[in-house]
Amino acid sequence: MRTVDVSEVTRNIKEMCIEANYFLSEDMKEAMKRAADTEKAPLGRKILGQLQENMDIAGEDWIPICQDTGMAVIFMEIGQDVHFEGGFLEDAVNEGVRQGYAEGFLRKSVVRDPILRENTKDNTPAVVHYEIVRGDGVKITVAPKGFGSENMSRVFMLKPADGIEGIKQAVLTAVKEAGPNACPPMVVGVGIGGTFEKCALLAKKALTRSVKKRSEIPYVRELEEEILEKINSLGIGPGGLGGSITALAVNVETYATHIAGLPVAVNICCHVNRHVTRAL
Repeated sequence: MRTVDVSEVTRNIKEMCIEANYFLSEDMKEAMKRAADTEKAPLGRKILGQLQENMDIAGEDWIPICQDTGMAVIFMEIGQDVHFEGGFLEDAVNEGVRQGYAEGFLRKSVVRDPILRENTKDNTPAVVHYEIVRGDGVKITVAPKGFGSENMSRVFMLKPADGIEGIKQAVLTAVKEAGPNACPPMVVGVGIGGTFEKCALLAKKALTRSVKKRSEIPYVRELEEEILEKINSLGIGPGGLGGSITALAVNVETYATHIAGLPVAVNICCHVNRHVTRAL
């Protein structure tokens, strides 16, 4: 049994909230540069150049890449041989978010009640997903999610007979309807299978996978590549002003499902696809 003090969780999440909002991951930087090099439309290339300049300024001056510093989404992979001490784990997670958003001068965008709309003034509570895994490790992923793109996400409860073609059509429908509102070039997370809520979680988690890494499942890898090509042929382009690069990547995750269903979720993220992972 390994013991972890929750103060370590708080400290790391505080730092990760700031890091994720100031710096894009290396895979995203490379994808943006590649997009700028391959974009065919002059206006699209100009916009991509401006986005890269914005990223450089954010990193150099330690300021947020985007004014919408998101709602903090936290993935916790916890080994079953881990025992936390020093306080309640979820309180420690939220304290890390509170400290990170205060010390990083990040916009506080969370309201306590979805109807009453009173701002909590510290960007808590976070949305926390826990997964118990083998061993005594703790892996934390912090993924702040802005709502310009979050609002463009969709869930489709397809019939099994809709198959692969139905999945392709569902993803393309979501991207077309999103248009410029998701601040393209976007990363498209797709979850297939499970239940209504499971496919949405798969799609969200897909956004945290490196855009350089394709699925190890052959048909899923082909699906990712084909959907990306179809999205980029829509002509939405950077900023929604036309061009050949609408999406930087399509990441697909799958899970077992019921014989009577084919749930598909599409969770779109803008070009500021933020996520940081650490192991404690």
